[in-house]
Order: sequence, then C-alpha cells, then structure tokens
Amino acid sequence: KYFMYGSESSSDGGWISWFIELEGHEFFVEVDVEYIRDSFNLYGLKERVPHHYNEALNMILSSESPDSEDLNDQSFLEVYQAAMDLYGLIHARFILSPRGLAMMREKFLLGAFGMCQRILCDRQVVLPIGLSEELSTSRVKIFCPRCQEVYVPRQKHLDIDGAYFGISFANILFKTYPDLYPKDGPLTYQPLIFGFKIFGQRGSAHEEQFDNSGHRTNKSAAEVLTEIKQ
Repeated sequence: KYFMYGSESSSDGGWISWFIELEGHEFFVEVDVEYIRDSFNLYGLKERVPHHYNEALNMILSSESPDSEDLNDQSFLEVYQAAMDLYGLIHARFILSPRGLAMMREKFLLGAFGMCQRILCDRQVVLPIGLSEELSTSRVKIFCPRCQEVYVPRQKHLDIDGAYFGISFANILFKTYPDLYPKDGPLTYQPLIFGFKIFGQRGSAHEEQFDNSGHRTNKSAAEVLTEIKQ
C-alpha cells in the first residue's frame, strides 16, 4: 500500500519526488535537497532514527527513484521505513522555515489538504497537524481554523505519522500569514422544532460558553494544542 501512485510517476525525479507522489502523501511538500544536505538541519535526528540512519539519508538524497525490483527487496523495505521516518522528521522542520511555510501556504490556498467536515464551516480549507513531536505516538490529523477543531483525515492519509508535521506548524503558519485566518467565525447550530428555537438546549459542541463575568469557560482545540506545546 505504500507504493500506489496518485499520478504518473516521475522516475527521473529522484527519491524525494517519487516519495511525495505516492498515493496518500498529498500532505507533503518536496524538501529542498540543499536543506537536507545542511547538517545543521539534521541535528539530533540520528538519535530519533537509530536504525539504518546513514542508509536512509543516502536513500532520501538518491537521484534515482526505486524500481520494481527494489520494492520487492526486504532489505530495501527496512531502509525505506527508516527513510520515511527520517524524511518526515526533516519535513516537520522544513515546513517551519520561510520557504517551507510558503510552500504549505500555497497548498493550503489550493485546498490540497481537504476541507472541514463540519457543514457549518462552509467548506473551509484545513491544515495537517500532529498532536505529538514523537514518532509512532499519534497519526496526522487535520485542523480547521474556522471552528478550531481537530478531525481525523480521509482514509488514505490515516497511516501518516503526526510527527511528520509537528504541533507548532499551524500556529506558525497563521502568525506568518495572518491573512489566511478566516475572517468569519464558526456558525453555531440552533435546533428548531416547527421553526421555533429550542431554548435551554446546547445547540452545538462548538458553541462558546461564558460565565457571569463574560469569560469564556470552554476551550477550543486550538487552545488545547497551545497548552500542549507549553
């Protein structure tokens, strides 16, 4: 399932181009080779990918994409798993750089990450996020900046590790490009019976609640994510 193409493969584009064109890898951007070759950007990653690190790095930087013989070779698949984790961790750092943020901004504007599952968000485009910086802890989720909730992505993206995007990306993107933030807040659902509002009922899980002093008492997913980072 790792090697299904979403479009025609680019056999001459090298491993990175091949990897991001695999079906289910639409959330990724193509990390610049120069970025990967800079050892400063790889600091600390050898400890996080302890097995086959050097082979994995060489695979990522390869100018040739794998062929069918490689994809049936067990030793290749072992290194590939390490290369996928290593590329994912590099990717999480790259998308926080000015160039990486610009590339993710473009994908966001194109709706490449999908749209919010909540009808009242009116097809608001979403972002991929991680709930942990650690590998094999949490799968990638999608974040809606309008309702500020976190959702499970489509089936084909379920196997992507959340650490490949990290917990800081969404906040940094919107601070860098504040114009991306939705100007309209989320609409709340008001239940009706025969056209009459139902009072005393909680209309939506997204409804803001306030105490007598006017302070909000419930937290959005974005606020919870901020607390996790701290």
